[in-house]
Amino acid sequence: MEMLSEHTVEGWLEGYLLTGRHGLINSYEPFIHVIDSMFNQHAKWLERCNELPWRAKVASLNLLITALVWRQDHNGFTHQDPGFLDVVANKNPSVVRIYLPPDANCLLSVADHCLLSVADHCLRSVNYANVIIADKQVHLQYLDIEAAIEHCTKGVGIWAWASNDQGAEPDVVMASCGDCPTMESLAATALLRQYLPDVRVRFVNVVDLFKLVPNTEHPHGLTDREFEALFTPDTPVVFNFHAYPWLIHRLTYHRPHQHHIHVRGYKEQGNINTPLELAIRNQADRFSLAIDAIDRMPRFRVTGSGAREALLNQQIACKNHAWEFGVDPPEITNWQWPF
Repeated sequence: MEMLSEHTVEGWLEGYLLTGRHGLINSYEPFIHVIDSMFNQHAKWLERCNELPWRAKVASLNLLITALVWRQDHNGFTHQDPGFLDVVANKNPSVVRIYLPPDANCLLSVADHCLLSVADHCLRSVNYANVIIADKQVHLQYLDIEAAIEHCTKGVGIWAWASNDQGAEPDVVMASCGDCPTMESLAATALLRQYLPDVRVRFVNVVDLFKLVPNTEHPHGLTDREFEALFTPDTPVVFNFHAYPWLIHRLTYHRPHQHHIHVRGYKEQGNINTPLELAIRNQADRFSLAIDAIDRMPRFRVTGSGAREALLNQQIACKNHAWEFGVDPPEITNWQWPF
């Protein structure tokens, strides 16, 4: 059923779920705020239901959010708001789940988790409110289906194929959460390896957002030891996030490593921009990320000056191209992982 009325569709789904069946809402990110209060009430109701052993379990409320902030180059600034995740994160950890698959195979795995078991997981699950963030545009495919299932089962992991720190201490950890931020973080990683051949980079991708929370505060959270095994105890982390960056700082507040985590995300800087232009405005593009990494690696603060200048020049050239032609350069739109 389709209707351009989020609150009506939300009401339909809540009633449908109470009949014992499973369902999903597919909504655009700019409009999902229409049901903020309805989501809040349903999540609170689920929380109380979980305290009543005699009450039958209810199929989970599943929200697939698309038409994302980073691809609003036609609608512009009014349609750029990824803040629904902040609303969800405020709810009780026993009820809410947030997934940001980086590619289509990970989306299938997540949806299997939610609707059947991470999409199948969400559709099969009960007594939760599952939120999946996935863009509707064409994106790169990074993992085959077996690797995607493995990655989504863990919820967070090191991508060895995108890292070159094997057996050594990394100079920097490049981390990402979300499909568009993941591509920019990978491109930044490739630029670092191109301009600084001896740099050691570890790449970490997060699918299950609540993995970042300590296990004492959320059932999906990592222990501090598990967290440090991924992000290290003291290496600088440049974290590119889909939504507002302060949410990551909030979720990692109690981590021993929190002061080394430097988050980039949407900062209310937008217009009718190309995808790269919008990322640049919010310092979430490949060039800003690579420059930030250089600035935070002690051994490259001086020797990396030439690479830093070259990256800045590339960024300016891309901005000028977008201004003149209204699209990003072909080397940006057609980018592929080079290693």
